[in-house]
Amino acid sequence: MAAEGGGKEMNEIKTQFTTREGVYKLLTHSEYSRPNRVPFNSQGSNPVKVSFVNVNDQSGNGDRICFNVGRELYFYIYKGVRKAADLSKPIDKRIYKGTQPTCHDFNPLTATAESVSLLVGFSAGQVQLIDPIKKETSKLFNEERLIDKSRVTCVRWVPGSESLFLVAHSSGSMYLYNVEHTCGTTPPHYQLLKQGDNYAVHTCKSKSARNPLLRWTVGEGALNEFAFSPDGKFLACASQDGFLRVFGFDAAELHGTMKSYFGGLLCVCWSPDGRYIVAGGEDDLVTVWSFSDCRVIARGHGHKSWVSVVAFDHCTTSVEDGDPPAEFSGSDEEFHEQIHFGGGRDRANSAHSRLSKRNSTDGRPVSVTYRFGSVGQDTQLCLWDLTEDILFPHLPLSRTRTHTNVMSATSPPATGQATTATTTTTTTITTTTTTANPSGTNGNNSVSSSSNSGNPANSLPSTLPRSNSLPHSSNPAGGSTPNSHTGSNSSTKGSSIIDSNFIATGVSKFATLSLHDSRKERHEKDHKRNHSMGHISSKSSDKLNQLSSSRTAKADAAKTLGTMLCPRMEDVPLLEPLVCKKIAHERLTVLIFLEDCLVTACQEGFVCTWARPGKVGLLSSQNNPANSPSGTVV
Repeated sequence: MAAEGGGKEMNEIKTQFTTREGVYKLLTHSEYSRPNRVPFNSQGSNPVKVSFVNVNDQSGNGDRICFNVGRELYFYIYKGVRKAADLSKPIDKRIYKGTQPTCHDFNPLTATAESVSLLVGFSAGQVQLIDPIKKETSKLFNEERLIDKSRVTCVRWVPGSESLFLVAHSSGSMYLYNVEHTCGTTPPHYQLLKQGDNYAVHTCKSKSARNPLLRWTVGEGALNEFAFSPDGKFLACASQDGFLRVFGFDAAELHGTMKSYFGGLLCVCWSPDGRYIVAGGEDDLVTVWSFSDCRVIARGHGHKSWVSVVAFDHCTTSVEDGDPPAEFSGSDEEFHEQIHFGGGRDRANSAHSRLSKRNSTDGRPVSVTYRFGSVGQDTQLCLWDLTEDILFPHLPLSRTRTHTNVMSATSPPATGQATTATTTTTTTITTTTTTANPSGTNGNNSVSSSSNSGNPANSLPSTLPRSNSLPHSSNPAGGSTPNSHTGSNSSTKGSSIIDSNFIATGVSKFATLSLHDSRKERHEKDHKRNHSMGHISSKSSDKLNQLSSSRTAKADAAKTLGTMLCPRMEDVPLLEPLVCKKIAHERLTVLIFLEDCLVTACQEGFVCTWARPGKVGLLSSQNNPANSPSGTVV
């Protein structure tokens, strides 16, 4: 969609790309991989992952990198944009038999030049604590696989702790460990601590302290990734059932949820100030969710396949008072000099309290830009800008009841209050807004993410999956179609409440309550509607509905689509990527933003460094794209 050129150009590996800050360049001599630099045959292996830590080395070269390729784990000094990588001298290299490393995480609190604590999760369920500098294997957790036998999908140290860490498995469970405690010789016994909507937290019953301290069971299917908020108080979980769930970590309370457009969620990250969460997954979209409002505020469409990693760029994220916006004032170089070295993060944190008090009716100008990136199985890197026209739509009228259909159809605030304030919106109006930007609306309501991203309205439909095949596409009560949002004769505020309740309550239950026909006819209709459960002869349509919805993902999708959990495509702004470039031959599995570069990695086992504008340094003479080898650029 946003890729440049066509034909052969579409398949070329890009070695640089341009944003408003300047040119990002691939440093081919800063590529990390296995020492032989041979592309890894990735069939059937776990994703390549990368972890960084800074050991505060006095020499000024304190960055360390760890990455896994197949059965191998490597630990190097990371020289970044300063010097070429020397792959012949890994600090540590490990080859595992019978199991593969799947993920890893350094503890930044305990890292020194002489010792680092590295957690490694494995495909068979174990977790190893190693020190790659001292070459000592400290401990092995879940060694006998008595706690969980499934693959470790994510492992993280608990922020601010030197001893606690959290491990997620493809079973859908998370476990809290303490490095000081041992794992028992028998399977643990659990006692329920807290239970909520599709999640439960258990404590481990034991006379003496043992691991795990807690077991979380979250959603259905694998728990693919979790991320702690910047302050460490909240935990965002992306699950294979398509739900993002955000918990208060200490109290184990559910703060909010979001549902993917379809398919599982694979990745999640927080904005540097903790106000927004971005998730990506099998719907090929990136979804931006507001932590305070607990609602989807934007989606981004640029990938052609599953999104594997999302990450915020703290160095190009800025929040400040002033007008005109910082991202459009002065030259690109001045702008970049203003925000590099983490200035953007400081400003975001200092402006956090000011920003939290601001609402869309405030007259005070505030410039806000959040930059985040995503990589996917389509081998593409996308960069996105989340700007104040999306975050603070300047349409105070749309927060109250209005008779302007076009306004209400395109207004993000209206979607945030879909159950109370959305006015009548017919299919005709919806179609209009998805094909063109109505001239009568405020310019801030445009879904384009920045001045150079173009008008994405034309990109909405054909390639995006539509909801017409879902079970609730025909209203048995003779009302609206899924795209019209209201009943046939309704024109009041209450109509949207009925519509959202209709979706939330489930199709068959609503249908049986609204149709005045005989019990036999009702049962036959339920039988057809729940055809996958046709062998069950129960008189209770409620039981049928409950059973079918718990066993079929389609029923869940039918109930959530069009609600605040999962708004329709036309109900929220659609971002277009600032940059969308093919940068690898194999699917991308890593995206990390560092101070003077960004790091990507693909399944072939190549870890690439992209210098930020003006940060090429010593390697500028070596980084001529024309000289880069065509086969192993990435």
